Amino acid sequence: MVTADVETADGQTEILRRMLTIREFDSTAGQLFADGEIPGFVHLYIGEEAVAVGACAALDEDDYITSTHRGHGHCIAKGLDPARMMAELYGKRDGYCNGKGGSMHIADVDAGMLGANGIVGAGPPLAAGAALTAQLQGDERVALSFCGDGAVAQGQVHEAINLAATWDLPSIFLVENNQFGEGTPVEKQHNVENLSETAEAYDIPGFTVDGMDVVAVYEAVAEARKRAVAGDGPTLVEADTYRFRGHFEGDHQPYRDEDDIEVWRERDPIEAFKRRLIDAGTLTEDGYEELKSEVEATIREAVSFAESADDPAPYEAYDDMFAASIPEIEQFARKARTDGGESR
Repeated sequence: MVTADVETADGQTEILRRMLTIREFDSTAGQLFADGEIPGFVHLYIGEEAVAVGACAALDEDDYITSTHRGHGHCIAKGLDPARMMAELYGKRDGYCNGKGGSMHIADVDAGMLGANGIVGAGPPLAAGAALTAQLQGDERVALSFCGDGAVAQGQVHEAINLAATWDLPSIFLVENNQFGEGTPVEKQHNVENLSETAEAYDIPGFTVDGMDVVAVYEAVAEARKRAVAGDGPTLVEADTYRFRGHFEGDHQPYRDEDDIEVWRERDPIEAFKRRLIDAGTLTEDGYEELKSEVEATIREAVSFAESADDPAPYEAYDDMFAASIPEIEQFARKARTDGGESR
C-alpha cells in the first residue's frame, strides 16, 4: 500500500518506517559498493528521504511515478521490495530487471514504478505519457515525475511540462532541489531564486516546500493530486532538500565543505519527524528503537536474499529485447548457451 495518512498514528509510523528503510538500504548499499560486493555505480538518497516518502504517501496505489539515477528512495517509497531491489544491485536473476538494470534502472510497471533512469531529465516525458494514458482511459490515476535541479535545464523537461499544461494532463512534476547538479551549485545553474517559478511560463501552479519536512511534501503533493484528478492539469512542486553523501559513491566533493553538510544534517528529516512523533506522544523512544531494529533486520534479509540468488545465465542477456521472436536474436542466444539446450 502506497498511501499513508499523515493524520493517523499508524500512517505516521508507516511514514517513519519508510524513511528509515530508505536510509538503511542506501547506507548498506554504500558499504557494499565500497567493499566491492556490488557492480556499477550507486547514487545514494541519504538525506532526501522526506521527499520520496512524503510524495508517494500522498499518491494512490495505482498512480504512476518516474524516477532518476538516484532512485532507490523512490522505489521503496512506492512500495517495492527491498530484497528484489538489492538483488538487482547485485546483478542477480531475482532482481526487478533480472539483474540487467542495476542501481539506476530499477522498474516495476505493475507497481506503477515506471523506472529509474540514468538520463538526466528523462522521467518527465515518460510521466507525461503515463498521464495521457490515464486521461484517455478516463480513470483517476495521476503520474508524478521526480527530477533533480539540474534536470530543470533540460529541454525535454520543459517539453513535457508544456505538453502537460496544454492538455491539462493529470501530472505532477516534483523537482528535488538538493542544491547541486552533480557538482554545480543550483544558483550557478538557474536564473531564478526558486525553480518553482518556472511554472509561470506554462500558466500552472508552482510551489516551493521544505523537502526536509515529510509532512510539507505530503501536503503539497496531496493538493497537486487533487487538482490533477479534478481535471485542472499539472502542478510543479519544488522540494528544497540536501544529499548528505556525494553525487556518487567515491565523489571527493571538492565543490562543498563539511560545515555546509553539517548545517543540513542538523535538519535530518528522519530525526525531525521522529522527534515530532515523540513530542506528540505518538511514538516512544523504545518504540523508535524497535522500529529501527525491524528495518535493519529487513535490510539484512534483503542482502542475504541477494547474495544467495542465482546469477542470470549468459544467454539471458538476449531475453526481453523484443516482444516478438527475432531469429537473429535467437541465434545469438543459442550460441551463448553452455548446456546445449534451447534458449527459451
